[in-house]
Formats: sequence, structure tokens, C-alpha cells
Amino acid sequence: MAKVLASGHWIDLTWNFEESTVYWPTNVSFKHDTVFYGVSSKGYFYSSFKYSAEEHGGTHFDAPIHFSRTGRSVEQIMPDELTGPVIVVDVSQQSAQNRDYLIKPGDFIQWEKAHGAIPGQSIVLLYTGFGKYWFDHEKYTGTLKSGIAGVEELHFPGLGPEGAGWLVKERKIKAVGIDTPSIDYGQSKYFETHRFLCGNNIIVYENVADLGQVPAKGSYAVAAPMKIKGGSGAPLRLLVWVPVK
Repeated sequence: MAKVLASGHWIDLTWNFEESTVYWPTNVSFKHDTVFYGVSSKGYFYSSFKYSAEEHGGTHFDAPIHFSRTGRSVEQIMPDELTGPVIVVDVSQQSAQNRDYLIKPGDFIQWEKAHGAIPGQSIVLLYTGFGKYWFDHEKYTGTLKSGIAGVEELHFPGLGPEGAGWLVKERKIKAVGIDTPSIDYGQSKYFETHRFLCGNNIIVYENVADLGQVPAKGSYAVAAPMKIKGGSGAPLRLLVWVPVK
């Protein structure tokens, strides 16, 4: 590990949590309120705030129990599952041509032609380019509506079930993340990719920020979700170490 961190820099792939943070149209959004801010009755400055939100919103972590009755919850994920070598698969051109693009095995095979085989136990991050729309809710998700009406209008790329199957069965990955609101594409009705990944004990990161800054291979990730007992997911601080070449 010391050799990995010998020379390079950290990149924070986490969006700020604030009231404009993207959540699923049917979810309760992030709230941040003041408990106290100012000088106390004893003369010293003090501040404290409270927040509330659902588990799945902003840059966040999906534990297997999210779509698997027998899956593990957040606090059951072991530390060695939260760190590891990173590859970034760039499908931004495909996604620019098709908002509903499904990432396929062929995209990973094409990556391997350029960079070599995906190592086992890798953390695979999928760069669709949609992070550039983060501050434009409609462009990022496809809709400004909330509730069921908003869900019906979601349009963004995702990992197709066949692509998920290939990564898990052929390359034995550790985790997968994406710079969109969901690992399933926006128009998914049955969340086949979530169900497959969670059913195979694979953890997921969603709404990943600034993936365009991370090279195709050679980086190292630290994924630190809030340790919610029994949680199906949690806010995530996702950090990547990019070594100097």
C-alpha cells in the first residue's frame, strides 16, 4: 500500500450533499437545518446542524440487501471490500448519442483491447459523461417531475444486465460505480442489473462525481459509506488515488 501511495494525488468523486442534491423522484430529499449557530450564553462560538434524507441519493452506496432479501446490509460490508484497484470504462460517446444507452459486454471487451484484461477484484467505474449535467437536474435525470410521474420520465444510461453478468462471471469484480442516478438505466422497470449485482454480493456506487479526471487504469479507490446498521445504502465519500506516471 505504501508503494501505491508513494507519489500521486487524491481525487474526491463525491458531490456535496445539499438541498439541490439529486434524489430519486419518489424519495425524500436532503435537508440540512440549523440547531445552533453563534455565540453561546457562556461566550464561546458554537455551531451544530441536523440533516435528514433517504439512503439513496447524491453520491451513495448500495449494499446487497438493497435488492436481495438475503443480502448484507451496510455495516456487514468488510473494510477490504471498500478499497481496491480502479478501472474506468469510458462510454461517454455512446451515451451522448443515446440517453438510454445500456453498457454491454462489448464495451468491456473493447476496453480490454486497449488496456489489457480487467483484473479480478477490481472496482469498475463507468464514465457516461452525465456528471457534467449534475447542476442541471433535467438534463441529468431527464425530468423535473417528482413522484411516479417523474420516474416514468427518467432517461439516463446504465449498465445492462448482460454487461453486469459479464463483469461478475468473467472478471470477478469487487464493486461497480456510475456517474448517473442509478446503475440501471433510467427507463428500467424491473431493475434487472440491481437485482443481479445485489444477488451476487456486489456493491454499487451511484451519482459518482468527476469521473473524467480518473485515468482508465492504475488508480486506487477508498469508498467510505456511512455505517448505517441494517442500511440498504448510505451516503458515500468516494476517494481515488491517482499515481504519477
